[in-house]
Amino acid sequence: MNYFHSKETFELESGEVLPEITIAYQTYGTLNETGSNVVWICHALTANAEVAEWWPGMIGDQCILNPEQYFIVCANILGSCYGTTGPQSIDPRTGQQYLDRFPFVTIRDMVTAHQLLFRFLRLRKIHLLVGGSMGGYQALEWTVTEPSLIERLFLLATSARETAWGIAIHTAQRLAIEADHSWKNGSADAGLQGLRAARAIAMLTYRNYQTYQLTQEDPDPNKVDHFKASSYILHQGNKLASRFNALSYWILTKAMDSHNLMRSRNVSMKQVLQQIHQETLVIAINHDLLCPLPEMELLAQHLPAVTFHQIDSLYGHDGFLTEHRAIAALLSNWL
Repeated sequence: MNYFHSKETFELESGEVLPEITIAYQTYGTLNETGSNVVWICHALTANAEVAEWWPGMIGDQCILNPEQYFIVCANILGSCYGTTGPQSIDPRTGQQYLDRFPFVTIRDMVTAHQLLFRFLRLRKIHLLVGGSMGGYQALEWTVTEPSLIERLFLLATSARETAWGIAIHTAQRLAIEADHSWKNGSADAGLQGLRAARAIAMLTYRNYQTYQLTQEDPDPNKVDHFKASSYILHQGNKLASRFNALSYWILTKAMDSHNLMRSRNVSMKQVLQQIHQETLVIAINHDLLCPLPEMELLAQHLPAVTFHQIDSLYGHDGFLTEHRAIAALLSNWL
């Protein structure tokens, strides 16, 4: 893992200031002489900079995004718990962890931080900017903010604004965290049990009815307890709680709620999307409950240079991570 430390004060959209920031990032491959082979991948909610680990089949030797051909960058987002400045970081003004005093951040703040890293790495262009789910929020925002830097855009299971549906889901997850008796207790582990419940809510939207019926239904009609579906949800909650932080989860879901390309731009969604002149590949996942088809169709309808595909996946929203063969084939043809 690599780390970029900026000692410059970092002003957030809210007007609050971080006295310094650190960004954890990973690179794969070598930058060519002309700087024309950069692929920048924006990650989703609970992922990290190690994109080759969480997106197998897409990054690596013999994969469509091969480090022998591309210089691949993935950076951890502001507010996360995987090395970039977030609630568990030390506030240099106090010498203590920020914890629940960490300020509100937006998707634009995350992009602004990564723009600093882009300049630190002395890159000139991004040949391909990639983002799925929350990563797509960042990719869209970056493209609107600095269109001259982005050559091509690849979006999966995402949207141009956080929907009322998405905000309601995130609010329910935060309520689960806030209901934990340890929330706001001043420790780095605050809200851990609530995080398990928040992840359980999330898993209902990452998959769908068909997924659970096919993979978690119990064959025994006489069963009255200890169902497969229940065990699966408990397992997923425990798994996330063992690797993530509730304070970061709370902050990052608030950041997702802030996503709206129209915000502060005084234009319609159609107008802001029509400003994105880059060739864009958009892939929607059928049966995606979290970023449903109408949101993806909105992108396809208004982006001027778009190629649009749908993938039929048992895994719903998580299909953007699991359907790497179908995604790689579409990306290969497009590239």
